[in-house]
Amino acid sequence: MIKTKKISYTNGQDIFQGVVAWDSSSQAKRPAVLVAHAYFGQLQFEEEKAIALAEIGYVGFAIDMYGKGKRASSPEEARSLMGELNANRAELLARIQLGLKTAQEFELTNPTKMAAIGFCFGGKCVLDLARSGENLKGVASFHGIYDKPELNQNTPIKAAVLVFHGWEDPLATPKQTVALAQELTERNADWNICAYGHTGHAFTNPNANSPETGMLFNKKSTNRSWRSLTNFLAELFE
Repeated sequence: MIKTKKISYTNGQDIFQGVVAWDSSSQAKRPAVLVAHAYFGQLQFEEEKAIALAEIGYVGFAIDMYGKGKRASSPEEARSLMGELNANRAELLARIQLGLKTAQEFELTNPTKMAAIGFCFGGKCVLDLARSGENLKGVASFHGIYDKPELNQNTPIKAAVLVFHGWEDPLATPKQTVALAQELTERNADWNICAYGHTGHAFTNPNANSPETGMLFNKKSTNRSWRSLTNFLAELFE
């Protein structure tokens, strides 16, 4: 009963294309969860996460941060695409806010019950969404990047924040992880960081197989984090 559909949306200048997934056995409005992609762009991995969210009763929306048709075919191209938004965090925020608005407008979405999850670069995106003070229920970052944007943001964070972190992640060191905790505390966020031992970056990606660079799939940490996510979402939307 799970259906998927590509949705094109625009900021007036660029066109983006996301994938929405939902359980068609009911026409009732339900919470929606954004899925923000890793640095290669929105691919099958993110679509599968949107479908998994639909299977447990939500609208899943795999958003597009780069633009329609912009998907990396190499790590070098991925770094270039990601780098453009890393260098312009205001634009990064505007794009994920547009994804949020698009999901809220989907016919089966309850627009007052919204959350967002993100993987790697997408983890940075959902953290920035929370940092903006956007009025959504919560965000969850999977092996995300924690650097704080140079934007004037000091109001309380409204969204609950859940961070799934590989303790041996070379892209998010223990020092950076503690700095994130301090930032979230200072902004009065409801936050929780789950750190997994013997776990590096990209631990949810079955194709990650580069232990020499700290990027390696970890099935146990993947399963534990997804179970924790489902509990987190159930609590947000109860």
